[in-house]
Amino acid sequence: MPLRPPAPDASQSKVRLCVGGDAGVGKSVLITRLIGDDRGGAGRSFLAAEAQSGHPIAAVGDVCVIVVDAAQGLNATARQHAAIARTVGFRHLVLAVNKLDLVGWNSVAYHAVAEELRDVAGKFDFATAAAIPTSALLGDNVARQSARMPWYQGPTLKAQLDGIDIDPGGDMRPLRLPISSVSRPDRDRRLYSGVIASGRLKRGDAVQLASSGVISVVDHILVDGVSREEARAGDRTAVGLVDHFDLGSGDMLAHAGHRPQLAEQFAAHLAWMADEPLLPGREYKLRLASQELAASVTAVKYRIDVDTLRREAARTLDRGEIGACTIATVAPLAVDDFSEFPQTGRFVLSDRYTDAVIAAGTVDFALRRGMNIHLQALSVSKDLRASIKGQRSCIVWFTGLSGAGKSTIANLVERDLAADSCHTYLLDGDNVRHGLNKDLGFTAADRVENIRRVGEVARLFVDAGMIVLCSFISPFRAERAAIRSLVEPAEFIEVYVKAPLDVCESRDPKGLYAKCRAGRLPNFTGIDSPYEAPEAPDLVLDTTSAPAEELAKRVTALLRSHGIVAAPRTTLAAVRRL
Repeated sequence: MPLRPPAPDASQSKVRLCVGGDAGVGKSVLITRLIGDDRGGAGRSFLAAEAQSGHPIAAVGDVCVIVVDAAQGLNATARQHAAIARTVGFRHLVLAVNKLDLVGWNSVAYHAVAEELRDVAGKFDFATAAAIPTSALLGDNVARQSARMPWYQGPTLKAQLDGIDIDPGGDMRPLRLPISSVSRPDRDRRLYSGVIASGRLKRGDAVQLASSGVISVVDHILVDGVSREEARAGDRTAVGLVDHFDLGSGDMLAHAGHRPQLAEQFAAHLAWMADEPLLPGREYKLRLASQELAASVTAVKYRIDVDTLRREAARTLDRGEIGACTIATVAPLAVDDFSEFPQTGRFVLSDRYTDAVIAAGTVDFALRRGMNIHLQALSVSKDLRASIKGQRSCIVWFTGLSGAGKSTIANLVERDLAADSCHTYLLDGDNVRHGLNKDLGFTAADRVENIRRVGEVARLFVDAGMIVLCSFISPFRAERAAIRSLVEPAEFIEVYVKAPLDVCESRDPKGLYAKCRAGRLPNFTGIDSPYEAPEAPDLVLDTTSAPAEELAKRVTALLRSHGIVAAPRTTLAAVRRL
């Protein structure tokens, strides 16, 4: 596939490389040769990252270099890596056909791989793709031309990379300047800094804030700390505006009238890189340009077979798989279609707690169905509803293994609170599966969705001024943390109802453990599905240490100590007889 002409000053730009491939194909040696053999030479400089085993392709970068063994050819791993690279936003692919020295510098092996590359590049619509025969160990065709392969007249790997126009037309696109930091060089001036993702910016240009649409005028530009009249795509830029705005990291500047879309939902292609499968409904951390906020995959539309490009039905994605999905964010996001804005149309997903990158993808298009829905202002507040009831609203979340005693204790707590004229409601795991969640099974994805729905219902009860008691195994910490985040910090109380597995199994009030042991109940928590115990619960109740009635009173005492309910009031005789 022919190269495009280099962009102006392309030789001076820094290119981010991701170097992927199977173990043992020579990735590290090639990186050392590529960077070490050319120090002090002309051309581009490179930031090279070797893809790790858990993440076959880095989430961000400009060019993907996949290293293959000439004797093995373009194997399934290399094809998968190419598909993932395109899915996460790499538009340029270079195949280093390595270890030609071990096949006697044979041109047949190279030409077979180059032919396969044309097929792969065509399927995934790479802007450029090239195969370079190399010997990383000896340095042939890495940064210097090889005399041992006279049959190859193409560029070296270094020359190929120097010639790639990373983002053709980037200067001609509308302006996108993601703001990464704000500084105040003096009391009366603020500078908004970031790297221009696309477009050009001149002094006197009218610019618009992506988040609010407010317009101002550029009165100062610094590029790498030097005052300039103009900045363009790729420049590290600090901008001064005529007006002072409450503009911070995560916002974006665009030319007036060319503002990016604001959306809370968008369609995307996603490559999953984590060992654990994607679970629709679970909250992750999304990063797009300089924006960072909580998000979840609401649905997987289909999985893509990387060999046939056939769409396969799927509800989740496993490690190394790619698919089409819908993503929802907790707040409006400035988003561009990747096909029009390659730099601001790609994103990564990270674990909310470890910050490890678990997926990456590209935006297909914004979904506007959520933009016409607005919260209705209500005259009666949550606090007023609760004060009328003489209490504070909250969620009391009982978690633990099946048979630990959650429902028994939650039921006793509600009885005691009702006896004190408190306004409560008990949401129990089995009960909601008879109605609200009767369409859900017990896979990990269904468990996540089960708890997500319950959390939303519980939040409504809190808004109504109620004390809502929730009794659910809720095996995953991430989902319990997501429910906690729905309400104020003081409105979520986590109670860990604890009992050893053998005790829970001996109780087996519903016969579930017996069914699981007999192979008739898969995905059962504690046996063949994990339970993640709370790390810092508000209260731990060991049901082997005291009667359920006593443990229930510890919960009501905790609620009183938190000011959720007042001291016991005049009770109703009918309720006392419950």
